[in-house]
Amino acid sequence: MSMFSGSIPALVTPFRDGAVDEKAFRRLVDWQIENGSSALVPCGTTGEASTLSNAEHHRVIELCVEQAAGRVPVIAGCGSNDTMNALLHMTFSKKCGAQAALCVAPYYNRPSQAGLIAHFSYLAENNDLPIILYNVPGRTVTDILPETVCELAKRYPDKIVGIKDASGDLSRVTDHRMGIGKHFCQLSGDDELALPANAAGAVGCISVTANVAPKLCAEFQAACAANDLALARELNDKLYPLHYAMFEDASPGPVKYALSRVHEWMGEELRLPMVPCSDAARQAVDAALEHAGLV
Repeated sequence: MSMFSGSIPALVTPFRDGAVDEKAFRRLVDWQIENGSSALVPCGTTGEASTLSNAEHHRVIELCVEQAAGRVPVIAGCGSNDTMNALLHMTFSKKCGAQAALCVAPYYNRPSQAGLIAHFSYLAENNDLPIILYNVPGRTVTDILPETVCELAKRYPDKIVGIKDASGDLSRVTDHRMGIGKHFCQLSGDDELALPANAAGAVGCISVTANVAPKLCAEFQAACAANDLALARELNDKLYPLHYAMFEDASPGPVKYALSRVHEWMGEELRLPMVPCSDAARQAVDAALEHAGLV
């Protein structure tokens, strides 16, 4: 799955006056590709997918595919706590030309490991779109354990092709590599852990920071892929304060503020229950942008 590697932004969804700002989103897609992002993820957590209607969700994916125009793969956010709704998202994404689906563990329901296997098995058996699992127990409560990941990858080697892991447990990269093999695409879900994750066998990061620093994040991932540890460490140090500033307040508030600092065509508008980030978060973002040389 070499197409799913490098710096992959989990794109924000711009809003203007309560509606999706399609013009700004198209500009964001172009800017990301021009600055080295290797794939794009619309409608993930950072894209506020949980507050999009199904019609909006599908339109954002469609916009991303249209604007990318085959220049980079699109990994469509298709997760839901409702298996049938996740399948609906996958069916639409396949039809409109996405290359893979990012499917989060069902949130709120708190399924068992057997329930997770049943959920992802149903999706794999009823759609041809490759699936990248998304494990973020800090948001979903449910943790996709390594043995579950390995079982799914073994059952569906052509369908369950990778994972975005935001568990914070770096040992899982080795667990998955030893249990599945090097072909399984492992992507960090935590920007600040991307360096050690890559050292352990990950091949990239589905990133929040890449929204605002695509060129630096792409250069960092390229240095990791080239085994240039000195350069990777130097770039990581440059980006490190920004990784943490992105979560100085509830995400994606800080990253939308950061984008508004970098581009006049990007606004800060969020959807309830998200609200604009605090003054303290803005100060942290400002300092981090300056540290990274972005303002």
